[in-house]
Order: sequence, then C-alpha cells, then structure tokens
Amino acid sequence: MAVKIRLKRIGAKKKPFYRIVVADSRSPRDGKFIEEIGYFNPLTEPVEFKVEGEKAKKWLENGAQPSDTVKALFKKNGIIK
Repeated sequence: MAVKIRLKRIGAKKKPFYRIVVADSRSPRDGKFIEEIGYFNPLTEPVEFKVEGEKAKKWLENGAQPSDTVKALFKKNGIIK
C-alpha cells in the first residue's frame, strides 16, 4: 500500500480550505484517509498553515510520500529540508 501526504479540499466554491491528510494513494482526493495531521488556508493574510510536526515526521520516516504541494509547504515551514 502506497501512502501519500496530500491536501483534502473542503470549503465552498471559490473559497478553498484544505486539510493535510495521510491517505492511501488509491483513494480519491476527498475520500477516505488514514489520519489528519493539519490544515492550510490560502485565503487569509498571512496564509494560515498548521501541521502537527511530530506526526508528519513520523509518517515521512515510515515511507509516506508528500505530494508536490505539501512538500513545498513543508519546506517553506521548516518541517523538511
């Protein structure tokens, strides 16, 4: 089973809000997930980003692959180098 750390979109039309989740790579974007580890709100100024760093590091150590967007967010906020 390939595990990914990716964004799950919630929120209304033209008002995106994302949860950062750990999910099986075969499940749909807004479908079933294993664990929720944070959230991301691109509409606020400054951008609101919160993630449980220890859970994220644990999943990365166990082989979970972050999506490109999540990887960029983690680098920007110092979770991965």
